Amino acid sequence: MVSNGTEARIQPRCDELAARILDGAKVAGWKIAAAESLTGGLLADAFVRIPGASDVFLGSAVTYDINAKASVLGVDGDLLAQEGAVHPEVARQMALCTSRLYRQPQYGDKVLGLSTTGVAGPGPDGDKPAGLVYIGISVPANSDMDTRRTVAAELRLFGSREEVRRLTVLNILRFVTQLTTLTEE
Repeated sequence: MVSNGTEARIQPRCDELAARILDGAKVAGWKIAAAESLTGGLLADAFVRIPGASDVFLGSAVTYDINAKASVLGVDGDLLAQEGAVHPEVARQMALCTSRLYRQPQYGDKVLGLSTTGVAGPGPDGDKPAGLVYIGISVPANSDMDTRRTVAAELRLFGSREEVRRLTVLNILRFVTQLTTLTEE
């Protein structure tokens, strides 16, 4: 369980970032979709907590099971068999695949794909320690970029299982603001 102090510190920042990202995406004509593993819907919650999110946020595929990452999202099954689900290329593929999964003719290729995968804890998963997390983002092409940009980042988080999950959400929202112009004034 997340201590009240930690949640009180994290939630307002998540709300602020999610609102800014949603507003920026709306202005840019983008939609947002997520593929979640360790966050199990918390990333989706960060967006749907914000009034008006339905104008931009399309949904989240919670693919907690390794096989679901391949069958639902389309992540490379050989990669998953070799590396497991906690790997930067898995996060990158999850982000790209979710942007494709939620693509609709009326949106074109303007779906911002986000992903989370990792070990929330309390203990390690094989040789991967609790708190090892990978987040992915697949940014649509815009006037500044000719092609879609898809990247992943590694996080090393500390705390309880719930703190790791909530800190993952906070960090991916920060990651979006760093890699896009959605929240610039």
